[in-house]
Amino acid sequence: MSWRPRLVALDVDGTLVDSANEMTPAVREVVRAVRDSGIEVAISTGRAIPGVVDTTQKLGFTEGYAVASNGAVVFSYDPVEVLHAVTFDASDAVSRVLEYVPDAIVAVEELGVGFRVNRPFPEDEISGNFTVEHIDSLMADPVTRVVIRSTDHTAEEFTKIVEDLGLIGTNYFIGYSAWLDLAPEGVSKASGLAFLTDRLGIAQEDVLAVGDGNNDIEMLQWAGRGVAMGHAPDTLTDVADHVTGSIDDDGLVEELRRYL
Repeated sequence: MSWRPRLVALDVDGTLVDSANEMTPAVREVVRAVRDSGIEVAISTGRAIPGVVDTTQKLGFTEGYAVASNGAVVFSYDPVEVLHAVTFDASDAVSRVLEYVPDAIVAVEELGVGFRVNRPFPEDEISGNFTVEHIDSLMADPVTRVVIRSTDHTAEEFTKIVEDLGLIGTNYFIGYSAWLDLAPEGVSKASGLAFLTDRLGIAQEDVLAVGDGNNDIEMLQWAGRGVAMGHAPDTLTDVADHVTGSIDDDGLVEELRRYL
């Protein structure tokens, strides 16, 4: 392949790390080799800042850029400096979801710290510090991101509930579990990367993006080359320029070795 990216945007869960948050030595080595070759590497994830920092530490990176919270936050590290953050009023959307799922767990991102929650999340599902507050307090001010988690529904049941609501004024992403991410309307990993590449002077067509989930659709469509992991849903593979191996096969390694 003669084309070579100037920036590689990498999803975290299901791309860089597995379901146990483990990164293989082969993935670590190839990502480091790509950066050492002069290509910028940016994390692009639904995770909040603490979860991104956990990943950069696994890679051994002490400086760089990241798109977090599905594009609502762009920051540099280390130390963490927020370069861009988009907020929105999520109160109406959250209220509508809670009408149908009254026992849902709601988490509001607290930039660089963790989350404020109405009750604790299942262990190890989100990272950072947590404070428990009443739902009215969580919704009192504009936020960058809201996570709503149902422990009483399957992913399919929760997806049907959310889709039937027809949420307006937000961009939302549904995960593999009964997990809903709410973001400001028009915000996605693609919009976060557009901000970052404009800042760095890198053209859109010079970006390689790799991901595995529905929150990667806009990113793969936007990038010069969009690559889906082998285990990704059809909604993502259908828009990808290429499908590589799965997380179990170190599919990211297969793609990144093309540029070394």
